[in-house]
Amino acid sequence: MAKIISYIIPVYNEAANIPALYSGLKNVLSRLDYDYEIIFINDGSSDNSQQELTKIATGDSKVKVIEFSRNFGKEIALTAGLNTCQGDACLMLDADLQHPLELIPEFIAKWDNGIEVVIGVRKANQGASLTKKLGSFAFYQIMKRIADTSLIPGATDFRLLDKKVIKEFNRFTEKNRLTRGLIAWMGFKRDYIYFTAAPRQNGLPGYNLFKLIKLAMNSMVSLSLFPLKIAGYLGVFITLLAGGLGLFIVIEKYVFNDFLRLYLSGPAILAVIILFLVGIILCCLGLIALYIANIHGEVINRPLYVVRNKENF
Repeated sequence: MAKIISYIIPVYNEAANIPALYSGLKNVLSRLDYDYEIIFINDGSSDNSQQELTKIATGDSKVKVIEFSRNFGKEIALTAGLNTCQGDACLMLDADLQHPLELIPEFIAKWDNGIEVVIGVRKANQGASLTKKLGSFAFYQIMKRIADTSLIPGATDFRLLDKKVIKEFNRFTEKNRLTRGLIAWMGFKRDYIYFTAAPRQNGLPGYNLFKLIKLAMNSMVSLSLFPLKIAGYLGVFITLLAGGLGLFIVIEKYVFNDFLRLYLSGPAILAVIILFLVGIILCCLGLIALYIANIHGEVINRPLYVVRNKENF
């Protein structure tokens, strides 16, 4: 019996791209020796996307359509696809035709060779604005330094997951999520396929600047506790700085009778004392942040561990 591969495609106002995407995907799949299902998730589109999807599903029993009651965002749409797919593996791709369909056989070949997560990495994005390029570069540089999980610059949601990875992913319950970040956190055997993203042919990107910033902030909070602890780090720095400065003032002014002739006034000394107290306050906030970090870890309820395989059980 042929293995089944699920193709998960989130859709948001992509009516003009859906026919070309479906036609191109069917053309590629017809040359593969695998059974398949295609799962479209209509993420609250306001155009004719649902009509196009219904038309395709009516004529093709291998096409399944999930329609959201409103726009919940791409990450939730991908989650819905992963929750419902039945394949031995799944391959996620965008509906804007920027993910090259001709690379699908390469993804599957790596999976056949034992790779459990095959990640499409974007080398270049034709037509992307300078703002988006700079924002993407800044995001990955920041995450590289503060995240508990390593993210590959240019990594996209164009990726193949083995069934065991899907099973483990479906155990996650956190609501503010970055799918690729959670997959990176899980580990598993991985490999990469590099590609150049084609220009968007029709419509506008589903992620505007505001949504991208919101996604970046959610990712930082979800994958790193550094933003929570930064007040504590700042407090320690200020406390040490103000403490050292205060000690210097006491020795210079009252032990050696102002031998450097600094003539420090009362307000200047008071400013150093206030700076020291601010540092103490920030240190206390940092201590509170450690407790909040523990609460955060309990609330998101991630699995304590991820099992790749079991033997003799």
